[in-house]
Amino acid sequence: MCKFRYTGNNLTPQINLSGRTILPKNGVFVMGIINTTPDSFFSGSRKTEPQEAAETALRMVQDGADILDLGAESTRPGAMYVSEEEQIRRMLPVLQEIRKKTDCPVSIDTRSLKVFQTMFDNGADIINDISALEDDAGLADFAAKEKIPVILMHKKGNPDEMMSNLCYNNIVTDIISYFKERIDFAHSKGIEDSRIIIDPGIGFSKNLDQNIEIISNTSEFSFNRTYPVLIGASRKTCIGQLTGKPAENRLAGTLAAHQLAVQYGAAILRVHDVAETADMLKVLKGFEK
Repeated sequence: MCKFRYTGNNLTPQINLSGRTILPKNGVFVMGIINTTPDSFFSGSRKTEPQEAAETALRMVQDGADILDLGAESTRPGAMYVSEEEQIRRMLPVLQEIRKKTDCPVSIDTRSLKVFQTMFDNGADIINDISALEDDAGLADFAAKEKIPVILMHKKGNPDEMMSNLCYNNIVTDIISYFKERIDFAHSKGIEDSRIIIDPGIGFSKNLDQNIEIISNTSEFSFNRTYPVLIGASRKTCIGQLTGKPAENRLAGTLAAHQLAVQYGAAILRVHDVAETADMLKVLKGFEK
């Protein structure tokens, strides 16, 4: 079972990597986004040149990132999947440069065993799978064997069609039912509870009201505090719908949504803006004293 310790009125999670255990700097894990894609929805996160990406990663660590999330396949609504070979070509030199500068844990945003194995051999630590181990069952076997944490995310369909799949009986209970199935699958492959992280998938097959409902019920996805819950609303469409602003101007709205997510039970925030998120968490932590 994933362990928690009390800090004020909140719970601080720990993540068990294959060779070490990590705790967050500010009560909640901050995961900094580094996209090696030319088409990510937020231009500020696109870092296709290895040296630039490594410098960005180091700055994120200095700003308070607990984890770096490296991806080579945009999963924004309407995006097309990228081949394994292209993902490796984009991501490997960036990871190699990052590992020259920091030992900060790195998660790899991929659905592919081949891609993750290559990154694991070069120092990656966590699998971040938007398909929740559906697209490549070999990922589950590998994660169990190597004792690698796995982030299971909820979505419906592929990115190019997922915004046409918005029908739910009840958004919270339907997602919980989905995760019960995926957790059972992970268990069947030998993945321990202490290495499962839940991501309800803000913006993936959800409209504005559904995203608000998810954040408002963040703690429900922890299965009675068994699993850390990751919330990633950073600069997404739902923030734009509430503020009327483009992705480049959604920082304040993102911080508000992520603050609420933490207060509702989030253990990990996946963000573009590490320094500002760390400051927000420091203020929250200060008010708990």
